[in-house]
Amino acid sequence: MFMDPIANFLTRIRNSYLSKHKILTIESSKIRENISKVLLKNGYILGYKVYNQDNNKKILKIALKYYDSKSVIHKIIRMSKPGLRKYCKYRNIPRVLNGLGIAIISTSKGVITDKQAKIKKIGGEVLCYVY
Repeated sequence: MFMDPIANFLTRIRNSYLSKHKILTIESSKIRENISKVLLKNGYILGYKVYNQDNNKKILKIALKYYDSKSVIHKIIRMSKPGLRKYCKYRNIPRVLNGLGIAIISTSKGVITDKQAKIKKIGGEVLCYVY
């Protein structure tokens, strides 16, 4: 059975902030690091760091962000799935909560937010919504 690594990552983030964990530890990959970088730039997490383990595996540690004991991330939703990919042109990029949230998009220029994709005039695969 195939597991979607991005959906697994987003579910781990969701479960961690729902159970009020401060740090999330997960196996690292380039897409997970890039999504973490976008979340950090937009203020949804405090920080992240990649560690090398003994057996040449990388571990990603993410410090989750809370405000008044409530998580900064209210919802994180996977949009494009392996069975049904969602692509959009830069003119059709969806707005999340009327601009209050972000859509994370995988483009030819890397993993960026919906606002950056509109500025650069590039479309791509809509990975998830965060608000």
